[in-house]
Amino acid sequence: MRLAFRIAARELRGGLRGFRVFLLCLILGVAAIAAVGLVREAIRSGLADQGAVLLGGDAQYEFTYRRATEAERGWITDHAAAVSEVIDFRSMAGTPAGDYALTQVKAVDAAYPLVGELQLDPPMPVSALDEGAPGVFLDPALADRLEVKPGDPVLIGGQEFVMKARIAREPDTSGGGFTMGPRSIVSLRAIEATPMLAPGSLYESEYRVLLPPGETLPGLQAAARQQFDGAGMRWSDSRRAAPGAERFTNRLASFLVLVGLAGLAVGGVGISSTTSAWIERKAGTIATLRALGATAGTIRAAFLIQLALLGLGGIVAGIALASLGVLLAAGPITRLMPIPIEVGLAWRPLAEAAVYGALTAAVFALWPLSRMETLRAATLYRASDRRGRRLPRWPALALIGGLAAALVGFAALLSGMPGLTVAVLGGVAGALLVLALTARGLRWLAGRVRPLARGRPALHAALAAISGPRSEVVAVVLSLGLGLSVLAAIGQIESNLRNAISGDLPKQAPAFFIIDIQPDQLQPLLTQVEAVPGVSRIDTAPMLRGVVTQINGRPAREVGGDHWVLRGDRGVTFANAPRERLTEGEWWPRDYSGPPQVSMGAKEAAELGLKLGDRITVNILGRDITATISSFREVNFSTAGIGFVLTLNPAALAGAPYTEIATVYAPAEAEATILRETARAFPNVTAIRVSDAIARLTEALTGIARAVAVAASVTLLTGLVVLIGTAASGEAARAREAALLRTLGATRGMVLWSFAMRSLLMGAAAGAIAVALGALSAWAALRFVMEMGYSFAPAPALAVVCGGVAVTVLAGAAFALRPLALRPARVLRAPE
Repeated sequence: MRLAFRIAARELRGGLRGFRVFLLCLILGVAAIAAVGLVREAIRSGLADQGAVLLGGDAQYEFTYRRATEAERGWITDHAAAVSEVIDFRSMAGTPAGDYALTQVKAVDAAYPLVGELQLDPPMPVSALDEGAPGVFLDPALADRLEVKPGDPVLIGGQEFVMKARIAREPDTSGGGFTMGPRSIVSLRAIEATPMLAPGSLYESEYRVLLPPGETLPGLQAAARQQFDGAGMRWSDSRRAAPGAERFTNRLASFLVLVGLAGLAVGGVGISSTTSAWIERKAGTIATLRALGATAGTIRAAFLIQLALLGLGGIVAGIALASLGVLLAAGPITRLMPIPIEVGLAWRPLAEAAVYGALTAAVFALWPLSRMETLRAATLYRASDRRGRRLPRWPALALIGGLAAALVGFAALLSGMPGLTVAVLGGVAGALLVLALTARGLRWLAGRVRPLARGRPALHAALAAISGPRSEVVAVVLSLGLGLSVLAAIGQIESNLRNAISGDLPKQAPAFFIIDIQPDQLQPLLTQVEAVPGVSRIDTAPMLRGVVTQINGRPAREVGGDHWVLRGDRGVTFANAPRERLTEGEWWPRDYSGPPQVSMGAKEAAELGLKLGDRITVNILGRDITATISSFREVNFSTAGIGFVLTLNPAALAGAPYTEIATVYAPAEAEATILRETARAFPNVTAIRVSDAIARLTEALTGIARAVAVAASVTLLTGLVVLIGTAASGEAARAREAALLRTLGATRGMVLWSFAMRSLLMGAAAGAIAVALGALSAWAALRFVMEMGYSFAPAPALAVVCGGVAVTVLAGAAFALRPLALRPARVLRAPE
């Protein structure tokens, strides 16, 4: 081993010539993964450190559709150092002039906020809401939309308030998830006696508490579970103040890491080709060492030590680049986050990136390195054939396979999404295989059609270069094709989502969702809305909110895990006849008054593993209703119309306060009239404009797509590095080829056109196969992950093909000018 180290040290004295691509590929891949990990860790730390601020207290008791009873409020107060009550609901904000917009209202008491600070412009205490006329604080977006300023009157739910200030920062805003409208804050005292909190209205009451001395969160949680068993109370605390934000952050970061791994795979192609070229350049050294008696193991160890040291340097440089980049961008990153975070260095994401880089470099470098031991000294001294066996020996194959399995297992373990991780990495491996076969197919095809190009010297020379033994086609198609495949998949997915949200959905979606309609208001509201010109259809349904607490007598989360139906409260309705097609079971008779029965969405029931005859318990307004599943329905949520996972028989909910909801189908030109007339005549009713919701979804989608595209650009950048390295390494061969062609009478223009045509063919092949792979990946993601249909989007596909051709031609041209400038005699006299 000492001899191997001496050989490695001597070889490394020659510098990094030939290893720039190796290092750049590794640095870029490691840096991308490390940067994503550092930002993810900062968000995680922010969620953990700011848990009490985000929640508004150490713990929170939440009730749906109702406020806590006097007894419940008394128990909460007795087990807290301080209590703050907050009621959250949607309503219509407007002006006396008749302008209206949807708002998410937060009604607060005098103790709000228990933790953190509500920042206002101009600064003032929360108690200003109760000074003089009832006041309201408005989100700047809402104030701008209504064109109001401090001192102006604002109508919320038909009640007049005075705008006191703009909301600069809301301390507890990040745990509430996606909201349909900008925030407004009013005093709880000002709305207590209004129809906004009428029985059946949609609102959540939240009781934030500070722990009393000597109490712990686990202890208080256990006592609260026992005290409020069956009351429909939902508990949350500062240990996981914003589980939705945490879940979204983790999933997005994991996906971005997977995209970064695709970039590392592209870099692996560069690592493999660089290692192969390096071994070929060192053929004379290897032959001399063999002739002097060095064993294959010693030589392999010497070369492995060199690669390990270079790989370590690349990993350290990648980590340093990511750390420096994240620290320099800390200000913009912090401003983009909805929660306070401190961007800094953390060992865990850096260690993860280092492991990813080390495993990827080992897998791709060991392949050409392990083939070296099959070469004999005599063969190495001859330049004719230094390739050895096409495949390494089986021990080396086993080692490479084990390292690849370790890479996949490590990624699956850390991502928290093992199925998706295996699918993505399997897709990357499959894409590399398809690209390799495509490159070899192009090489074979070029050789077959080359005789047909006689008389066209530029095309003939290009085909000869592609089909020749030193062809660059495999490295070019692999490196460029995988990066373009990722971009093609992202482009196809984004285009399909945008079309579904802003194209297909508005064609079949209603113009408005109207909620909080009291039963006695339904008919007058229908009469008024139907009178608006253009209204073509109105659907209505009674609605309550409930929480699924048990399945077959067991806690629902134990049975169904984190399924969305069990996450928070869900809409519940009752009906004498089904709205949708039954897929299994029978509907109850119209006058049925027996034990409660429920009809459930077939897809959701299948995901939860439920069958006919199973029992589910739904807590509605603090009352547990256990119903037997009697049928399954085909519920389609994709049209944005009325749809309920749970429909009970009417007798099961007899006497429960409820409200009606309505969907209104009308053209865009009728929307302003519907909104204005509804808000004026029924101030407690909330009309949600579907087009506004679509706009907010599109905005969120754009942000996610931008983040993924940035991560994918690293993959493409790595491919460009490999492409440039391949072009640079072939510069000497191009110089000799140009000299031969010019000696045979070719002009410089013809030689340059031949080089360009070669690049064009390889780039077009890489772009075309990338489009096919991207379309297949997009179809799989939309079909099996998002459960949507897929249609091919030609615009992003054309951009990918054109991009592939452009970068290949430009890279080839950049390294073709110098060979053309050399004198043929000088090139041909030089040793090959």
